[in-house]
Amino acid sequence: MEPGVRRSMPIFYLLLSVALVACTIPGIVTSAFQDTYTIAVDERSMSTLASDKGIEWTIEKEILDDKTIGNLNITPYCYSGHVYLVGEYGTLDQVNRASDIASQVKGVESVGLYFIPQGHYPNCGLIDDLVIHMKVKVKLIHDKDIKSTNINVKVVQCHVVLLGIVGSPEEIIQALALSQEVEGVQDVKSFLVSSDRLSD
Repeated sequence: MEPGVRRSMPIFYLLLSVALVACTIPGIVTSAFQDTYTIAVDERSMSTLASDKGIEWTIEKEILDDKTIGNLNITPYCYSGHVYLVGEYGTLDQVNRASDIASQVKGVESVGLYFIPQGHYPNCGLIDDLVIHMKVKVKLIHDKDIKSTNINVKVVQCHVVLLGIVGSPEEIIQALALSQEVEGVQDVKSFLVSSDRLSD
């Protein structure tokens, strides 16, 4: 390596480090703001929300640590102790293993599953899923009748899964309709529940 290049390498790494930190700080601030706003409009109590987040983190860690399913794209969601696992699988044994892990976590009331076999829809890739996810979120955010922060969106092979607790059955119907309008969506599955149904 040339002597001039060798001397400029530390400067390059310093500038790269500064750039990475500069990009990270707004992300942390934005994430903190979103979390605070989400808590403020969430239909669950603070204690229920904290319990649900703890359950999600525990299941996520257990799945990642498991040798048979740790490499799969599985995301856990929890609402008032009711867990939903959404993602892809290679074998039915992997689906059963994920379900077993979730059901054994303290505080879990039930486990719902939405899985698609890996590569089942080869014309829909990760980029397609990301674009659909973004378009669905934008539609939900721009609808004044929906509290979009209460709705989680997961896209698996161009199939949209909506999860969360919303204020009314009308919000569920509207969220489904908006999601189905997005170009490229193969199907929409709703695990949305209205808060008035929870209180029954």
